[in-house]
Amino acid sequence: MPDHANAQQTVPTTPPPRIAVITCAVMENEIRHFTQQMGHIVHLEVMPQGLHNEPPKLRIDLQTAVDRVEQTTDAQAIVLGYGLCSRGVEGVAAKRCQLVMARAHDCITLLLGDHQRYADYVSQYPGTYWYSPGWNKHHTPPGPLRYQGLLEKYVQLYGRDNAEYLVQMEQQWMTKYDRAVWVDLGVGVDEKDVQYTRDCAKWLNWSFDAQKGDPRLLIDLLMGRWDAERFLVLEPGQACEAAPDAGVVRAVTLRGEPIR
Repeated sequence: MPDHANAQQTVPTTPPPRIAVITCAVMENEIRHFTQQMGHIVHLEVMPQGLHNEPPKLRIDLQTAVDRVEQTTDAQAIVLGYGLCSRGVEGVAAKRCQLVMARAHDCITLLLGDHQRYADYVSQYPGTYWYSPGWNKHHTPPGPLRYQGLLEKYVQLYGRDNAEYLVQMEQQWMTKYDRAVWVDLGVGVDEKDVQYTRDCAKWLNWSFDAQKGDPRLLIDLLMGRWDAERFLVLEPGQACEAAPDAGVVRAVTLRGEPIR
C-alpha cells in the first residue's frame, strides 16, 4: 500500500494554539502518529467506536468530554476527530475554547482528505462500504467473521433452528451495498486487514477497491490551519448542525439559529 505516514508537514505562518483532541477510536492510531512531533497538542482523548449508532449518546458523551477538557487542560481550542457522524455532534458546544471540526460526514473524509472526493466517490459507487485500519480493529465489518459471530450468538440465545433465519434477517441492511473499499493513510496498516477486506468482498460477492488516503486534511486539522472551505471553527457558545449545502456543517447559536 502507498505510504503517506511521512507526509510533508509545512510550518504554519503563525504558531498554532494549544490544542486538545477528542477523537473516535477509529482514528486513534492516525492521530497519535501525526501528533508525535506536535508540541502544541496538550491533550488527546479517545472515545469508544460505535457511538454514531446512537447519536443522542454520542452527543451527550462528546459534550461531557468537551466540558472535561475545558476544566482540566489549558487548551485554547478543541479539535474533533469526528465528522457529522449521524448528526451526533450537533448541539455540542464549548464554553471558553474554539471547537473545530473538518467539513465531513464521517471519518472516511478524514482518511480520503477531501469531502468532495468522498461525495464524488459515493455518487459514482453508491453501494460502497468502507474498510480501514481503525474500522477493522474496532468493529467486525461485513464478512464471514461477522456472520459466524452473529450465528454463534443467536444459537446460544435462540437455538440452532432459529439462528440461521435471525442472522439472515439482521443482515438485510447489507443488501444496499455491493462494494468493499479499503482506505488508509499508511499508518497502522496490516496487510492481513487488506487481504481480509478482499476476502470479505469475495465472500459477499461485492466488488473490491483500494483508495489511497491523503493525510493533508487531518494534518491541517491538527496543526491549526483552519481555512473556512475545509473546516468549521465554532466560537464559545456556538454549536454545529448539518448544512443544506456542500459545506456539510454550519455554525448555529445554542438556540439553533444559523450564524450569518
